[in-house]
Parts: sequence; structure tokens; C-alpha cells
Amino acid sequence: MNNLYSRLSDRIRGEASDLDRIVERALSAWRKLQKEPEQMDACLDSVALNLHAFYSGIERLFELVARDIDQSVPDGEMWHRDLIKQMAEEIAGVRPAIVNPERVSSLDSLRRFRHLVRNIYSFNLIPERVEPLICDLPELWSFLQKELVAFADFLGQLALETHSS
Repeated sequence: MNNLYSRLSDRIRGEASDLDRIVERALSAWRKLQKEPEQMDACLDSVALNLHAFYSGIERLFELVARDIDQSVPDGEMWHRDLIKQMAEEIAGVRPAIVNPERVSSLDSLRRFRHLVRNIYSFNLIPERVEPLICDLPELWSFLQKELVAFADFLGQLALETHSS
């Protein structure tokens, strides 16, 4: 099992690095949109794509934890939302909460936005609806990054403990 903990810890750290790049790309496109409104379509498309990628990356990590650590991935029509809630809960004797419950609402907003991006034409994106998501992204990512790294540290410690047992 320690190999699983170690692999998952490494995966979280690697994904965190990739997510950091995604956040920077989204913010850069948003700043460009503010400076060059004539580039609205291309910039808004870039912001939307990167917000989509950001949430998808977070969800991939959550799915790995649910499958490999919790041994329980939500199912049903609302499984994506339920997965966020699961990651905000401690599982006694298994793992701490991965994200603070205060982040559930922000993550759920990104989840809903990802669904929207997947199901509409990009020319229907409304900048005023994207703005709160992109403006909240730096703070959300700052907290999530710390929480994910702390969880990776937890897994690393478990790997050491199970290896020495």
C-alpha cells in the first residue's frame, strides 16, 4: 500500500504544478481581455478553456483519492457534486478532509461552469458570468494548492509509516 500512497503523493504534486500553469494562462488571457477588448472572443475562449481544464484537473485528483484511498467513488446523476463534498469531509481512520468545506461552493461553481462550457457554443459565453470565476481563481488556487500539498505530505508520511512497519 505504501507504493500507492507514494505514487498518489507524487501525482498530486505533479498535477499541482500543471494546475499552477493553467491558472497563470487563464489569468493572462483575462488580463489581455481587459487591455484589448477587441480580442474578446479569443481571450474569453482561452479563459473558459483554462477554467475548464483547471476544474477537470482538480476533479481527476479527487477521483483518484476517492477510488484509491476512500475506496468509494460517488455515482448517480450528481456524482460530480458529491465528489466535491466527499473531499471536504474527513474519513475517520483513513484520511483528513482534503479541502476546506469553505471551498465547496467555489469548486461547485467551477464544476457548473465546466458543464456549461461543454454544452454551449463558445460564442455564447458571457464575460460578466466568467468574471467572478476568474477573479476568485487566484485566492481559490492559493488555498487549494496548500491543501493539496498538505494532503500529498500526509500520503508521503503514510508511505513511510507503512514501509517501516
